Amino acid sequence: MNWLAHLFLSEKKTDFQLGNILNDPMKGRYWIGASNELIMGMKTHQKIDSFTDSHDIVSKSKKCLREKGLLKAVVIDLTYDYFLTKNWQIFSHISLEEYLSDFYKEAALRKSTFPIKARDFVSNLIAYDFLSKYKSMDDLEKSFLRMDKRLSPRLLKRESTSSYYPAVCSNIDVLEKDFLEFFPLLCLHVKKNLDPKHLSHWKDI
Repeated sequence: MNWLAHLFLSEKKTDFQLGNILNDPMKGRYWIGASNELIMGMKTHQKIDSFTDSHDIVSKSKKCLREKGLLKAVVIDLTYDYFLTKNWQIFSHISLEEYLSDFYKEAALRKSTFPIKARDFVSNLIAYDFLSKYKSMDDLEKSFLRMDKRLSPRLLKRESTSSYYPAVCSNIDVLEKDFLEFFPLLCLHVKKNLDPKHLSHWKDI
């Protein structure tokens, strides 16, 4: 799952949300003085990834794209965030716009206490509004192109994220069906370890 899903799959506490998002750029390492909530957010991110990477439905989605490929998991992560954006009202009591606005305001207040790498990441996340970049198929294609810019020249010689876009378009209905079947299962898995008092944004699944 990508950033938007990790944000949603968090207790509605700013440090928890930030930890869930920062796990990847910080490579799972928290810093001295990090709050318990931020650490719990990072651990939740890891549980989400473990469940997702080993699930049969996600494997089925990957097989829709091509038989072999190094970037299939990345493509599915981004595509599933598009489906979460599209189907947000199924899962949340709060509109996506309101949810992100609240998060950005609180994250802007917290980032000044973070180390430079984490602070810069959160600053860019807010400044470029990366969490709302999945509103259309055109946006999804642009996210693939942005990902390509982060890939090494060596990997780009083998394949690119954007090269998967035609396969995503051709299988979009099947992929969305997979997402709508998988995401509630992921929510139930994550919910076991979260405090229900801080899941007010979730609808009953």
